Amino acid sequence: MRRTPRHALLAALLLTASPASGLASTYGAGIENSQWYLSESVFDCTLTHQVPGFGRAVFRHRAGESLGFHLESDINLMRPGQGSLVVEAPAWRPGSNPRPLGPVQVAEGKRPVALDTRMAMALVAGLMEGMAPTLTRQSWYSNELVRVRLSNINFQGPFEGYRNCTSSLLPVNYDQIKRSRVTFASDSANLSASDRALLDDIVTYVKADSSVERIFVDGHTDRVGSRIHNRALSEERANVVADYLKAQGISDDMIISRAHSDQYPASRTNRAENRRTTIRLERKGERPDLQQADGGFSPDRNG
Repeated sequence: MRRTPRHALLAALLLTASPASGLASTYGAGIENSQWYLSESVFDCTLTHQVPGFGRAVFRHRAGESLGFHLESDINLMRPGQGSLVVEAPAWRPGSNPRPLGPVQVAEGKRPVALDTRMAMALVAGLMEGMAPTLTRQSWYSNELVRVRLSNINFQGPFEGYRNCTSSLLPVNYDQIKRSRVTFASDSANLSASDRALLDDIVTYVKADSSVERIFVDGHTDRVGSRIHNRALSEERANVVADYLKAQGISDDMIISRAHSDQYPASRTNRAENRRTTIRLERKGERPDLQQADGGFSPDRNG
């Protein structure tokens, strides 16, 4: 097979990695260059570790979610498929047996490995014990094994900072509340306690994220009742949500409130799904041509 310059570069990188065993290449930071960097805000807390020759290891805890872990790499060094993850002793701590954590799926692309909270916490536990979590998978370009090792050196301090950061996270993130809905009982426009809790989370997020510039509030009904009555009811449902947001401190200028009666059903068979108000957040630069009040679109197709 003819090798392109890209293939040649990848082969060179594999050959320069330090061997961990006869047919394995190991990528990991040594004592002299092991660092963990903490990035913190009310939106997420992130610990990033540079893995020389491979890329980055990232622990990330987004608002409204739990801790996760992923590997990032600009080049594909591991073949897609099932790899193995263990916690092993670093070279300067011989004598400890490796502790298997289980199989890990390796994917193609710039984020080949993503782990759930349980596995991420197992990595944290290993690092806090002074061990080196290590992922092993066959190389993409040869029969060698590729080993990616996380260093525990300089981990504990940034991790304590991460724990403090999580106590200040918002209750939700943008993806969780950028498209929300409040449902209503038949012929009702009353908010429940859970509805108010949802709206409170939206208010908290919007106050923290200055990039949110508009909130679309769209009232809907089912097809029971006259058109005139449903028009008024959908307006009431939109207003009760908009008024609550304003009462909690959201500027009136940010809110675009509209009433659609039964024009845009969410379901053809379940009336309860159609008795609703949808709330859609818009950040600066987010396709405003599709989110204007007079665009002739279905609000539920966009939120």
